[in-house]
Amino acid sequence: MAGSPKTHLVMRYTFHYLSAFLFCSFLVACSSSSDQVKVKEEPTDIPEQRVGEKSIARYSLAQWSFNRDLFAGEMTSQDFVKAAGEMGFEGVEYVSQFFQDKVEDESYLDELAATAKQAGVKNLMIMVDRAGNLGASDLTERETAIKEHLKWVRAAKRLGCPIIRVNAHGDGTPEAIKTACLDGIGRLAAAAAPEDVRIIIENHGGISNDGAWLADLVRQLQPLGVGSLADFDNWCTERVGGQLWGTPCINRYDRYRGLRELMPYAESVSVKAFEFDAEGNETTMDYDALFKIIRAADYGGYLGIEYEGHELSSREGIEKTLALAKRSW
Repeated sequence: MAGSPKTHLVMRYTFHYLSAFLFCSFLVACSSSSDQVKVKEEPTDIPEQRVGEKSIARYSLAQWSFNRDLFAGEMTSQDFVKAAGEMGFEGVEYVSQFFQDKVEDESYLDELAATAKQAGVKNLMIMVDRAGNLGASDLTERETAIKEHLKWVRAAKRLGCPIIRVNAHGDGTPEAIKTACLDGIGRLAAAAAPEDVRIIIENHGGISNDGAWLADLVRQLQPLGVGSLADFDNWCTERVGGQLWGTPCINRYDRYRGLRELMPYAESVSVKAFEFDAEGNETTMDYDALFKIIRAADYGGYLGIEYEGHELSSREGIEKTLALAKRSW
């Protein structure tokens, strides 16, 4: 019996997913390193900038930049969107933690979409956390995570966001986590395709902070339209007590190498900053070197500004990060 176009699309994406999953067993996962943001690192082996005019940069604002204000109840997601518009950003990148209980509230999502339209900004992405581990070794846990993430796929569609960012978190060896992620993220991507929502993966804790490991995972999932979100930070691959966050870093991956490895698959870049010197330079990383890598990759997507420091107010930190990004571009 002839199926509907949607049925054929799902079958096509499922076929690609199965091919990628079967092929993964023949590949060897890369060894892990790490990262921590306190001492400024000296970049090595930075590619030559390509000759020609620079493309026009487009800037979006990550909701996490206002995390202190949002957690304190001094700002809502609607306030964030309005602030982004006032500051001249083209688009916004939401964080699911700030409206976790509204994922299936269509009235709330419609109100948020209307606020963005009125503010003159585009809804670009939802960064999804706390929805389960797509790389869990337990199949039941993995399937539950897929279902929870699909709620955010539908929320993204309602908001008009073409992308959700997921985490490649799991348990076991790096090889085991990668195999489980190929299944969990692969099935999620196949299910999200008919909704016109794409999946991207960020270097965002644990083994996903290993640039080579994550680049290989994304490469294998590319037939399903999966890309990367390349974050300037998040390069610590191992912490005390095996924690994803909060404890001292034991192993650190080279940020410049990691960015080079993720840029060929990048659908978004997180331009992160923590501290600034008197000249407005970020004190823990070399922005000129990082932007040289971005330009060498012919990247034409949005540059997501994300201030994560504590010395400045959120708005002042955002403004300094944006000014440095524009100067570095």
